[in-house]
Amino acid sequence: MPIKAQTDRPSLSEQLRAAGLRPTRQRLALARLLFGDGSRHRHVSAEELHTEAMDHQVRVSLATVYNTLHQFTDAGLLREITVESGRSCFDTNTGAHHHFYFEQSGELRDVQWDQVVLAQLPEPPDGCRIVGVDVVIRVTG
Repeated sequence: MPIKAQTDRPSLSEQLRAAGLRPTRQRLALARLLFGDGSRHRHVSAEELHTEAMDHQVRVSLATVYNTLHQFTDAGLLREITVESGRSCFDTNTGAHHHFYFEQSGELRDVQWDQVVLAQLPEPPDGCRIVGVDVVIRVTG
């Protein structure tokens, strides 16, 4: 369940607790930046969020930003999208969807789930099951 800070919803603290996370000062500050009022979804890298935090006078190390993003992802509050080797973006939209990745700008843009049709998936290895399919469509121009 994505975090949404609205009056008819639980507070950010309550939502973090419900996700199994202690609502520390730094987690709350980063959650406010990430999820804002919950009215729009975002794609953000750790470096971008760190810069945004510094611009908002949130004193937090880049390592803490990385750790928090991964904690939010593990708790199901974010989705990590690997766009290149060693480069990930974090998506506040945890629903089923795919992405366009603009190689020149590094921008990610959502593609609705039903706009990508896969004819067939391979059988998973023995003892495994498929839990999701993430498609990143690389575009240029």
